[in-house]
Amino acid sequence: MVARQLDEQIAGRFPVGQRLRVLDVGMGQGTQALRLARLGHQVTGVEQDATMIAAARRSLAGEPEGIRERVRLVQGDGRDTGVHFLPGSFDVVLCHGVLMYVEEPDPLVAGLARMLAPGGLLSLLVRNGDALAMRAGLSGDWQGAVAAFGATSYRPRARSDSNGGTPIRLGLDVRADRLSALTATLAGIAAPLHAWYGVRVFTDTAADDAEIPDDLQSLLAAEERAGRTDPYRSVAALLHLCGVRG
Repeated sequence: MVARQLDEQIAGRFPVGQRLRVLDVGMGQGTQALRLARLGHQVTGVEQDATMIAAARRSLAGEPEGIRERVRLVQGDGRDTGVHFLPGSFDVVLCHGVLMYVEEPDPLVAGLARMLAPGGLLSLLVRNGDALAMRAGLSGDWQGAVAAFGATSYRPRARSDSNGGTPIRLGLDVRADRLSALTATLAGIAAPLHAWYGVRVFTDTAADDAEIPDDLQSLLAAEERAGRTDPYRSVAALLHLCGVRG
């Protein structure tokens, strides 16, 4: 879903065939970085976790030379983008599954926005703080659901790095973000919210090792429709926010 939504936003902002300069901060094992490089874009991936960046390097090594030449991997903290890159160096900046591990996210988001050229796209994937009771409630954990109302953090369960972001760290309570707060943040850093989606509206309680259903395309169609439709997107497990640099 994130890839489909991101491609929709890119197609709506940039000419067909333009090779974009992409920065993926907290790239995890490089799922999105490699996908975008295969589409012809020049991608720089930043990842602090040594295990994840090693996995990304292994994946990159198996790609054709033309794709390998379009990818640069940097081991470092996403809050230090100003150390590595000049302001306005990128057309697209991704930060997927990272803000939940940052105690004060506003400086990080502001730093990412400074990396964008005018008209550039900032893509954030965050845990939805307005829907923290949904997973517990749908799983029949009534005490957990009651406790989640008004909460600002949650403890994630095991889940693969399917969104191409920083891997989930089990056993830690992590932050959740609210749409209203992030909308205000983006407006304040001259990258106002342009579009937003819900991610995992119907499937957040599914086990990672669940069998792929025979009607997978119907499932994807339902998730895609819900992810762009009110009120369903408001209760999604994750929010995908896209800001545009003024």
